[in-house]
Amino acid sequence: MNILVDLVPEKVKINGKMYKINSDFRTSILFELLMDDEEVPSEILPFQALQLYYPKLPPKEDFEEAINKIMWFYGGGREDKEIFSKGNGSSSIEENNIYSFEYDDEYIYSAFLSQYNIDLQDIEYLHWWKFKAMFKGLSESHKIMEIIKYRSIDLSKIEDKKEKEFYKEMKNTFKLPDKINKCESEKLKSIEDALVNGGVLNI
Repeated sequence: MNILVDLVPEKVKINGKMYKINSDFRTSILFELLMDDEEVPSEILPFQALQLYYPKLPPKEDFEEAINKIMWFYGGGREDKEIFSKGNGSSSIEENNIYSFEYDDEYIYSAFLSQYNIDLQDIEYLHWWKFKAMFKGLSESHKIMEIIKYRSIDLSKIEDKKEKEFYKEMKNTFKLPDKINKCESEKLKSIEDALVNGGVLNI
């Protein structure tokens, strides 16, 4: 999938039939928040994910493929080997950077408003893949990108003592809860594990 030449999808093919998928960015943010919610029993996560993404559910026998298509869509249309491989040349915001739609919501909102003049409260629809691309393109001048830098920096590679102390303090200041203190590739893997452990085949 190349966002410059291919149309972003609003439907996915499941067992040879096309199904509409809720493609607005809010749906995928809600999906991520759902997967991070420890109060939601793992056994109901797959069905809740299906209900969130599909206005019309496919037959039960196609649920596994439907879940796979959710992961494909959430991951931006890339294959698993592209999503989970390290050092593949993809954007650092995917492989190294740590952010949370729950804890960083105000920083992300203000960055979109400042850089793109897009009010994420007022806009009726923005495709998830377009949102992701715009998120990756945010300037380093925005607070969210500064925070992401603090969270993702490798302290072991900093030799200057004062500089290391500064970044250590910033890491602690902006630290996320351990459950969501993950880069995007780790999030995708943990979500996949949660859905598998929830037993999609047993729904």
